[in-house]
Amino acid sequence: MEIIECIKTRRSVRSFTDKPVSRETLTEILSAAAYVPSWKNSQTARWNVITDKAVIEKIAREATFGFEHNRDIMLGCPCLVIQSAVTKRCGYERDGSFTTSKGDSWEMYDSGIAAQTFSLAAHNAGLGSVIMGIIDDEKIAEIISLPETERITAAIAVGYPQSEPACPPKKTVEDIARFI
Repeated sequence: MEIIECIKTRRSVRSFTDKPVSRETLTEILSAAAYVPSWKNSQTARWNVITDKAVIEKIAREATFGFEHNRDIMLGCPCLVIQSAVTKRCGYERDGSFTTSKGDSWEMYDSGIAAQTFSLAAHNAGLGSVIMGIIDDEKIAEIISLPETERITAAIAVGYPQSEPACPPKKTVEDIARFI
């Protein structure tokens, strides 16, 4: 698939078939996501890949703040990826000070780039995905035994799409850009 086509046709998919996603396919997607740019090449994105339905169900029922939409998406996905990031690296100098006025915001910036790269690679592999942020980070960290040196940045449901969602309206270049 050509890159522009991949970008323009990727959608947030919220309903999936029961078909499992192979470890080989997930490895290919993660291998592509490893090429994501990051603050001073810090490569802080981490991927906690969950295919155990009992663990997915526990996260869905206990770590979505009662937000039924995300709970239902998780309950219906064959694979849930919990993205995390190594803390205290993005935006920091070796002495622990911040390089810019953005402080540690670079951590989430890099995580966003990584999540989108993951989602584009998944789309290219014929999978659908949706990036979710209304999640209880602390509860999920406990459930998956996340290392203390990392923090959760997103949950990504992944699987074979039940159907292809339509493209929502998009703003024009005139709406989003200024040429100076």
